[in-house]
Amino acid sequence: MHSKDQICHEEYQRTADWLLSQTQHRPKVAIICGSGLGMLADALKCQDSFKYSDIPGFPQSTVKGHAGRLVFGELKGKTCVCMQGRFHMYEGHSLSKVTFPVRVFKLLGVDTLIVTNAAGSLADSYSCGDIMIIRDHINFPGLAGLNPLNGPNDDKFGTRFPPMSGVYDKSLRKMAFDICKNMGVSQYVQEGVYCMVGGPNFETIAEARLLHRLGVDAVGMSTAPEVLVASHCGMRVFGLSLITNKVVKSYEDNETVNHEAVLEVSKMRSETLQVLVTELISRMDINNNTA
Repeated sequence: MHSKDQICHEEYQRTADWLLSQTQHRPKVAIICGSGLGMLADALKCQDSFKYSDIPGFPQSTVKGHAGRLVFGELKGKTCVCMQGRFHMYEGHSLSKVTFPVRVFKLLGVDTLIVTNAAGSLADSYSCGDIMIIRDHINFPGLAGLNPLNGPNDDKFGTRFPPMSGVYDKSLRKMAFDICKNMGVSQYVQEGVYCMVGGPNFETIAEARLLHRLGVDAVGMSTAPEVLVASHCGMRVFGLSLITNKVVKSYEDNETVNHEAVLEVSKMRSETLQVLVTELISRMDINNNTA
């Protein structure tokens, strides 16, 4: 990331101040919705909704299945803010812009980030429609030097060299498994390693085989930058991948993947994910505040 892509603290603060002036909600939980998963915001009560285009400093989402709205509201009495649509590196955004909302959320008072994404499975035991609780991730762009924390460190947000071991909160993962058991959906709930690649193309067979050998269970084109910045800011993180396709690993396989099929699987599991996330938030130990 080049210095020209850097965003100063005042810009984050300006956006946060504008949002605080437009809503009485003071969220403690933020949810970032992946492709076709924006229905999570529909469960919010007492909503205040803003188009990204109306929010000072916010990028624009250009991908089908990403509505481009920021929704404030309550879930089971807990105040939340939900992104209906995230930003991706492949859209041409700098990583500072991709992760811009996360630092704004921190300034709003958010202390827990929930990330969701649509992903392709590399694990042989996974099926389309499975829900993978993210245990850990591999950030391929980050390993290649594309990191949202590049450049001068903003000490107001976090330390120069943040640790990433244990970034996905263990207690929240356990809580999610307990909820899934109570819901009777444990048979299609997994836990595994997510890998971010740059996109927008899907993986070649050779790339898929490489990732599989590295121990990757599911692959997508997002999530890692937001999680990294959230961790840098001191937030708790919980992540879910909805398995929307099987990644092709054989040259004899004639199957191909397309974005429309991804959105169709997201629609199929939308209610289950909504119930899971709602119940998880309801069990969180957080203090609600309103202005």
